Amino acid sequence: MFLIIAGPCSVESYEQMLQVGQAVKEYGGNILRGGAFKPRTNPKSFQGLGLEGLKILRRVGDEIGLPVVTEVMDTRDVSLIYDYTDYFQIGARNMYNYSLLKEIGKQDKPILLKRGLSATIEEWLFAAEYIKQSGNDKIILVERGIRTFEKYTRNTLDLSAVLAVKELSDYKVIVDPSHGTGRRSMVIQMALASKVIADGIMIEVHPKPESALSDKEQQINIEEFKVLMNLLKKVPNIKDIV
Repeated sequence: MFLIIAGPCSVESYEQMLQVGQAVKEYGGNILRGGAFKPRTNPKSFQGLGLEGLKILRRVGDEIGLPVVTEVMDTRDVSLIYDYTDYFQIGARNMYNYSLLKEIGKQDKPILLKRGLSATIEEWLFAAEYIKQSGNDKIILVERGIRTFEKYTRNTLDLSAVLAVKELSDYKVIVDPSHGTGRRSMVIQMALASKVIADGIMIEVHPKPESALSDKEQQINIEEFKVLMNLLKKVPNIKDIV
């Protein structure tokens, strides 16, 4: 199964999450995403709703019948978030947070591990090993672009890393073209390209991206998500043709 994880960058309200969640469910998504604790480069930016956001995410997930995933940033929040999520996400900024990796490895829920901003493939795999050595091998790696000298896109989406990880390990690898490009105009095309080689995608979807409280430049709207989901059906995965 090609995994589709979709939802807004940040949980902003119940109404927002329900609108997106219903679309994710209707058009064939598998997991609803939403950030409650947001690590932002600018400390004055929206940092998320915290516990209120977790409660909204859980409520909507239960109402529409989809599992949910949210990011954990701090070892002190692991037990709190555990009660509200089905999947943990370790963000790019925390790939090197070995205390958090060890703590999250003690949990029994699947973990999405994003590649660090400038992490090599070897470092990314070592981070996964920290989780695995603590007892949890339910790990999905997420290629979300790396920082290079190029400034036109937010990051440089490294699709070759997907193939490299598959050659070096048995981990499932999904792609995040939203963070990988940082440009709404590129998300659909890079998601389609990812379908050929990856095990899934993570997409940011918002009812009104232009008014989003975070990452408005890279979120697609619900109609664009519908278009993407229809197009994905026409693109084969390498497993289907080899």
